[in-house]
Amino acid sequence: MRHVFPGGEVKTQVREKSKPDFAWIHQELKRKGVTRQLLWEECRERCPETGYGYTQYCQLYRTWRQKQKRSMRQIHKAGDKLFIDYSGATIPVVNAQTGEIKEAELFVAALGASKYTYAEATWSQTLPDWIESHVRAFEFFQGVPALLVPDNLKSGVKNPCRYDPDVNPSYLQLARYYSTAILPARPRKPKDKAVAESGVQVAQRWIVARLRHETFFCLAQLNEAIRRLLQELNERPFKKLPGSRRSAFEALDKPELKPLPQQRYEYVHVKKARVHVDDHVEYESHYYSVPHKLVGSEVFIHATQRLVTVLHRNRQVACHVRDARRFITEPSHMPEHHREHHGWTPQKFLDWAHAIGPNTRHITQALLEHRDHPEQGYRACLGLLNLSRRYSKSRLEQACTRAHAIGSRRLKSVQEILKKGLDQVPVDSKPAYESITHENVRGAAYYDQGGHRS
Repeated sequence: MRHVFPGGEVKTQVREKSKPDFAWIHQELKRKGVTRQLLWEECRERCPETGYGYTQYCQLYRTWRQKQKRSMRQIHKAGDKLFIDYSGATIPVVNAQTGEIKEAELFVAALGASKYTYAEATWSQTLPDWIESHVRAFEFFQGVPALLVPDNLKSGVKNPCRYDPDVNPSYLQLARYYSTAILPARPRKPKDKAVAESGVQVAQRWIVARLRHETFFCLAQLNEAIRRLLQELNERPFKKLPGSRRSAFEALDKPELKPLPQQRYEYVHVKKARVHVDDHVEYESHYYSVPHKLVGSEVFIHATQRLVTVLHRNRQVACHVRDARRFITEPSHMPEHHREHHGWTPQKFLDWAHAIGPNTRHITQALLEHRDHPEQGYRACLGLLNLSRRYSKSRLEQACTRAHAIGSRRLKSVQEILKKGLDQVPVDSKPAYESITHENVRGAAYYDQGGHRS
């Protein structure tokens, strides 16, 4: 400059640029609709003379973000994702009566934007505990996120796959009820679940480690201690960001969460089944009827504590109230020629058999009693009593008398007796056997005298 203006005095003034608050920018970017362009324009409006250009502004922010932890580098939109996993560390619970120690699992869920964390202890990682923990987590957050991001646990994901994971049907049922979606983390992709891994690590250090010297005698006592530590964790100030998990949750996630349904979700067990030839499907050793036209078809059973619902091609075809009966049958599900049988009762069969004779009634009662459920014996009783039409009532009674005498209670025995005409042979109270004399036949006296082979 002095060579260009040799006779003049050059005054230089260096403008000091105000350094952006990158921690605040990082938090603001989590709000829906907020972009770096918008934040830069607002910054230039506040400081038009000392602001950075947009390119330099973005570069400085990227440099700052790369220096942060992996879980902090990611930008998750408010109310968008809930990361879910189990902590690898368990907590012992002692049975006060037996002294037996049982390990409790630690369920952890953290929202992506605020890192607001929920944790609880359960006895297992099985599907019922997995679903119920989700329900309690939603109630803790007082809302539902747009996406659930579980690790590839069997209770949540049946077949992990990078491109098309197979989600458990019961887990899908939960997601549909709460109007949310499931996006499992990709296998062997830790960046997909950095928040979950960070939440698990924090839970292990802040909860499991702090409780290592305490003894718990029930799950409720353990969860009470976890709630106390969880409150401290969520109110603890961030080290590199403004506020705490709770304040970030109140400002970011909470306003964007979907509202909870009016009724609490009830766990639904989903099972694939095939309709049997008797128009019933089996669930937990009980049999529930479906329309007879679906015999041989594949259906899905949705079972709660109170109801068993059967769906075929996503359409409900049957709904039964669960009770102690083994066979639950809706008459309208049966073919027309079977409906008249629905009014049968064990007493009706016994009365019908008694009209033929006392031994026929005795065999009929045995056919009913020697079944897990009386209805399973109806067909055998019908076959027995219908023999009186083919033969006669008197012959059927005589056949049942002989069957009773030889200790048989089977329909096939009565049928064979009638077929061979043995019902017309007198029944001796003590069967006579012809005495056989032979040198190899020792007889009872041999054993009474302590005989032995020479």
